[in-house]
Amino acid sequence: MPSSIRRRLFTGVTLLIAFFVLFSWILNTNYLEKYYLSQKNNALMANAKNIDRLYPDRPEDTYLQIESLERNSGIHVTILDSSMAIQYSSMVKRKSDPGIYLLMSRQDELAQKGSISGLSRDRFLNADFLNLIYLLKNGHYLILSTPLAAIEQSAGIANRFFLYTGLATIILAIILAFTFARRFTRPILELNDIAQSMAQLDFSKRYGIKTNDELEELGTSINSLSDQLNGAISDLQSANAKLKEDIERERHIDEMRKEFVYSVSHELKTPIALIQGYAEGLKVNVNEDEASKNFYCEVIMDEAAKMNKLVKELLDLSQMETGYFKLEKRDFKLSELLERLLNKYQPIFNEKNVIPRVEKQSCDLLVHADAVRIEQILVNYINNALNHLDDSRVLIIKCEELERKVKVSVFNSGKPIPDESLDKIFESFYKVDRARTRAYGGTGLGLSIVRAIQELDQNAYGAVNLEQGVEFWFEIDLAQG
Repeated sequence: MPSSIRRRLFTGVTLLIAFFVLFSWILNTNYLEKYYLSQKNNALMANAKNIDRLYPDRPEDTYLQIESLERNSGIHVTILDSSMAIQYSSMVKRKSDPGIYLLMSRQDELAQKGSISGLSRDRFLNADFLNLIYLLKNGHYLILSTPLAAIEQSAGIANRFFLYTGLATIILAIILAFTFARRFTRPILELNDIAQSMAQLDFSKRYGIKTNDELEELGTSINSLSDQLNGAISDLQSANAKLKEDIERERHIDEMRKEFVYSVSHELKTPIALIQGYAEGLKVNVNEDEASKNFYCEVIMDEAAKMNKLVKELLDLSQMETGYFKLEKRDFKLSELLERLLNKYQPIFNEKNVIPRVEKQSCDLLVHADAVRIEQILVNYINNALNHLDDSRVLIIKCEELERKVKVSVFNSGKPIPDESLDKIFESFYKVDRARTRAYGGTGLGLSIVRAIQELDQNAYGAVNLEQGVEFWFEIDLAQG
């Protein structure tokens, strides 16, 4: 990030502090000495006025104060009378005193203003002095001199000290500016990271930095926006998934409708053709003998019965799948229903030379279900088993108690169902072998009715290939208490 806020903030703060330090150093270098001179001149004036107040009345006390001032402040004092005779001097009494030369050169100005100040150089001491010449009330001249070397030295020391402290300040400022910039931009980087995640539809990140300022308010708004976007996108995804499911369901329903129309047409085409053909034969008296006529009538009645059965099963299946059909559930003994059903099927078993094996003890259970529909399931399973028996003629009905359920299974020896057909045999009109189904008069709806009943009752069902044959099973609710 070549132009980051952190870098610009760090650079800006550092340069600003460095500018002020450098500006202050330049001011000190150029004006500190002048300021010292001004302040020193004011101090000399204050001392002069104090001496002027004491000198005429108590000269002895004045000399003592002058001596104290000289020692404490490093000031040289000279007092001249009106005839320029030296009355007091802390320096060697000589007419070459630079202050005296300044007095003589500016005596008229002194008479007008009462005091004058100026710089002078002592050639003997090879030193520069700041001089204040003050006209005392008694007419004497007071000369106060202080060496410039002390002022220049103090100003130099102050400038060097300020330079060192300025460098230290700049270094400390760099550290503090970096820390401040990092701390200041951390919430911004955090918000940027959250925004980038939101752009990738990841709403798990939250802003949690407490700063009690506008950035925290912005973070709270970002969190709220993230929640709202997450909710909106979740709703859109749910709606999109539901739309896809609806589209898939509509497509599946359309395919089922086409398959249904085709299957019903196919199932009705053969009996209608047979009925039409044999009815026309009766009409034109193809066979005039009574036996042939009876045969024709039996064929017509048999095919009409098949169509009637198909229509009834279609109506039952339609009611179950549309939800208009209600199960009438009650408690009953499963073994009693099986015994009644087996007695009803005994002639068919005898005809097909089948001896069913029923584990009655395992089926001696009290269940809660619609007995009519359970019998319908068993009839469909038993008919399916009888139609697909092999030469072994094995048919086994057994029960298995599960947790709150009973699993009832019907096994028949015979060929296994192809794996690709196991998931389809419970669909309407699906037939593994259409030619064989037509031979025993099946409609292809029996297993579909099993599926509809079990889904309405919210119980499982299925089929599985075993080593010697095929087993169809379904579950029933156990009676409670």
